[in-house]
Parts: sequence; C-alpha cells; structure tokens
Amino acid sequence: MSGFRTATCSAALCSAALCSAALLSLAGAAVAHADDTGSLTAQQISQRSHEALLGAKSLHVMATGDLATPGSPTSFDLTLDRSGNCRGSVSLGPQGSVEIVKRGADVWMKPDAAFWKNEVPGGGSALASLVGNRYLKGTTNDPVLRDTTGVCDLDTFQKYLDTSAKMPATGLTKGRPTTVDGIAVIPVTATEQGRTYTLDVAATGKSYPVRITVAKGSAAPDATVRFDGFDRPVPTATPPAAETVDISGLMSGTS
Repeated sequence: MSGFRTATCSAALCSAALCSAALLSLAGAAVAHADDTGSLTAQQISQRSHEALLGAKSLHVMATGDLATPGSPTSFDLTLDRSGNCRGSVSLGPQGSVEIVKRGADVWMKPDAAFWKNEVPGGGSALASLVGNRYLKGTTNDPVLRDTTGVCDLDTFQKYLDTSAKMPATGLTKGRPTTVDGIAVIPVTATEQGRTYTLDVAATGKSYPVRITVAKGSAAPDATVRFDGFDRPVPTATPPAAETVDISGLMSGTS
C-alpha cells in the first residue's frame, strides 16, 4: 500500500478552495451593515460571502471541472464539518473514484477498480479482489486512511480560503439578480489572467456563497463549485460491519 498516492484527493479539495479564494479574497472593502444584499456593492457582497463561508460550522460542497491539474477532470461531493466528520466521494476522472465516510477518528473508504489499479501500482488488482465491493475500515492512525481523509477537514479548507490566492483585484462587477437551482442570488464577477470568475451569493438571509464558476472565454465553465447545507450536521450513518474489511487485518494477511 506504500504506493497509494493519496495527495491527489487533498489537492482536489484545495484546488476547489483556490477557485473560491480567487474570487472571495478579491474584496478588501469593509462589510456593510445593510439588510438587503442587493443594495450592497460588488466588493461588499464578496466580502460578506467570504466571511459567511469562513464562519460555517459545516457545509455540503460539490465541485466539478479541472480542479487538480489542467486537463484532469476531477470532481467531489462532500459534506464535512469542523469536527472532522465527513461523508461523500472524490473522483479522479479516469484514475478512479473513492467513497469516504469519517466519524471522529473512524474511517471507511471504498475505492473503485480504477482507483485501485492506478493509485496502488503493482498490487491494486490483488487488493481490489480481496476487498471486493466493501469498505476499508480503520482509523486516522493508519497513514493511508489519514492522508486520504485530509479532504474531510473543514478547518483546513477554510484556512486555505483565508490565506491563499490573494490575487490583485482587477475589478468586481455586480450583476442583475438571478436564480441558481431556484435560489435567488446576486452574481459578482471578476476577470483575472483570461479567466472569468463568477460568484453567486444568496440574495436573502445570510450571504452564503451558492455557486462559483471559472470560465475561459465564452466556453462552458472550466470548474464549478456549488455550496449548500450550511451548518447542517453531517449524516451519522456508517457502513455496517458486513460491508467492511478491517485494514489492519488486510495488511497482516497480505504481508
């Protein structure tokens, strides 16, 4: 298992954070105290959204597009909180995908066949046969599971947003009110290095970010990050014992 290249999963989440920070950190204006988001300037809307995202105790984030490296389609769908609880999946495109469940220090991980083959060179097929359609079960004391579940740390995600991608502002533009999946939003856009970043912020209630898209030219977005489920608990259900394989037993049996 030493060849298990787990950093890619964390890179996907951090790159989604990069997309977010690239726009959210452009605004340097002080937060306005108007009740109506629609009455704020583009800079104030962006700043409010940035602070709302950083203040969330939990959230659901879905991302698609070139999130890890250019030309490598990667996506994830994760619900995570500040306690390190997490549930969802990470896809590395043709490299495979993995389902992740984490409650405290306990971790369940179910890679697909492509993930086993590409992320465990030389032994992935054998391990896939042993595990079958079950979850690997262990704790964060195991380096394989600990590294893979780095994507489950909301604190790390939020700190990355707050410290990375401090791009120089090229001008923020406030758009006309619209909707995203039935949610009323105010769009804010910015252009940097030939890419257009669009931040859709909830028009009512707390100014949470609803969606961020990154596009080059007039083509479809290169990347999309969608947020919801703010401050809702991560689902507590975990895989039953019959659907799990203990990673320590697996390793001792194959050593």
